[in-house]
Amino acid sequence: MVEKSHTAGLWPSLYEPFKAVGSRMADWLAPASDASVGDDAYTITMELPGVEEGDIDVSVSDGVITVKGEKSATREDKGDTWYFSERQYGAFSRAFRLPQDANGDKVAANLKDGILTLSVPKRGPDEAPSSKVKITKG
Repeated sequence: MVEKSHTAGLWPSLYEPFKAVGSRMADWLAPASDASVGDDAYTITMELPGVEEGDIDVSVSDGVITVKGEKSATREDKGDTWYFSERQYGAFSRAFRLPQDANGDKVAANLKDGILTLSVPKRGPDEAPSSKVKITKG
């Protein structure tokens, strides 16, 4: 008969506080976002202060729009008797599933004053994606 050690149940409880650290870090680095719908388009806005246009990648694949980038902001203040420096670095990624009537092929992106605005037009009734199913004999 194998006897259980008293520490066997201890490891999972020690691990618990660290279990969600990765997701908490991702949430901290993930930019704040808003999504809205209008008559002709869907709009997604994201706060990206200090992020340059060249450090942002927007892609659409399989009905999902993904925004990835790298934050690297530095702030430095000096006075006669004091000095303050603050830096933020890290990669971020946000993904949004597009509704079926969204036209992911025509996404427009605009970055102004640290706000990235994505506009995804809606498909018209005649633009709805469809595919014909071939019927085989036998």
